[in-house]
Amino acid sequence: MSQATPEASLLITNAEVIVTMDDQRRELRGGSLLLRGPRIEAVWPAGQLPPGTTADATIDATGHAVLPGLVNTHHHMYQSLTRAILAAQDAELFSWLKTLYPIWAGLTPEMVRVSTQVAMAELLLSGCTTSSDHLYLYPNGVRLDDSIDGAAQIGMRFHAARGSMSVGESAGGLPPDRLVEDEAAILADTQRLIEQHHDHGRYAMLRVVAAPCSPFSVSPGLMKDSAALARSLGTRLHTHLAENDHDVAYSRARFGMTPTEYAESVGWLGDDVWHAHCVKLDAAGIAAFAASGTGVAHCPCSNMRLASGIAPVRRMLDAGVPVGLGVDGSASNDGAHLLGEARTAMLLARVGKALDPFGCDTGPAEMTARAMLEVATRGGARVLGRDDIGHLAPGMAADLALFDLRTLGFAGGAVHDPVAALLLCAPAQAAYTIVNGRVVVRQGQLATVDLGPLLERHNRLARQLAGG
Repeated sequence: MSQATPEASLLITNAEVIVTMDDQRRELRGGSLLLRGPRIEAVWPAGQLPPGTTADATIDATGHAVLPGLVNTHHHMYQSLTRAILAAQDAELFSWLKTLYPIWAGLTPEMVRVSTQVAMAELLLSGCTTSSDHLYLYPNGVRLDDSIDGAAQIGMRFHAARGSMSVGESAGGLPPDRLVEDEAAILADTQRLIEQHHDHGRYAMLRVVAAPCSPFSVSPGLMKDSAALARSLGTRLHTHLAENDHDVAYSRARFGMTPTEYAESVGWLGDDVWHAHCVKLDAAGIAAFAASGTGVAHCPCSNMRLASGIAPVRRMLDAGVPVGLGVDGSASNDGAHLLGEARTAMLLARVGKALDPFGCDTGPAEMTARAMLEVATRGGARVLGRDDIGHLAPGMAADLALFDLRTLGFAGGAVHDPVAALLLCAPAQAAYTIVNGRVVVRQGQLATVDLGPLLERHNRLARQLAGG
């Protein structure tokens, strides 16, 4: 009888600080961690590393901050192909979508695979280890399997959202008719994907999500049927909600309800649901989200880029709404740096306080650096329904990001408060990113795919998609 192969181990020693985000929110100066296989085996404060502790590999984290891997709760990775498209640079949500729909109609399976890897490379290099992606267009033979294949090659923990659109312009929706799908086919493919790919287990690297796109592109029937399907198969639900004033006006005109009332009417409130944006969530909506445990993916850069507004994140958090961060699509953010997104979210909450008549009179303390780091880690894990990522403790997934505090951007900052400096100073690239115990970024370089040829291929496809 053959013996099981021993799991690889990795020892990280002498960190400037380990930001555990554990239940005690410990910050361990000079601490060390031992990873074994996909999990954290031990976390030690300074001076408590047992003598003689060894591992298959060691990283000397002197001068580095060690964080739980950041969690991205909303993305449209294919949009990296259409960053900075001239005609959509200064548009709000609806006109932005109408400008880009005809371009996205040219997507191919190769474009989806390559753009997924480019988007994930950018996230990994910013310290993000887990990402959702909402793919809701399936022209020219595109399948969600194309994204899944790309993620497996690059090594990112992935929540693949099977998006969909079924109500075209002729039926009162926003997308062109040629981009919508038959609802029976949508449900059948969603079931196939969940049954074929979804991993319910601890440390799962791949989960599949049912994700009709938005109130203005799918029917109430599809919303109800998707919720029933997902719940019967034990997976989660994701969509867009209350993104801007036009979105709210559409819900009132089409359904005679606020976005939250509509979500409730189709079964889309609950602790297995999260909604992207929620910029215009009103007080009643916040209360309903809090009472039901419904999550929010906060996307500050995209919300500013499209002039959608400032989401009431502080009020959501104070009410008990689960909130995580999302970079949103690369054509409405034009970047996917999750540590930078956290910095923006912190700053925007402070500005938003001055414009929010319901905000607390707390000034810059409206959102602290540590509070936003918690949103970017534990908050994102809660939104995605994960109890195995988001903080560093024995038994948690071996997902970490290391940032070198000795670099130029942290000069004079990390010496005073190395944790707050991660957000108060300019966003840094990760020195190391570890996913499921595997080093995927090493000394600031992607370790799983050759980035140069990938970018050349991506840019060639971007020109092709745009007709250039």
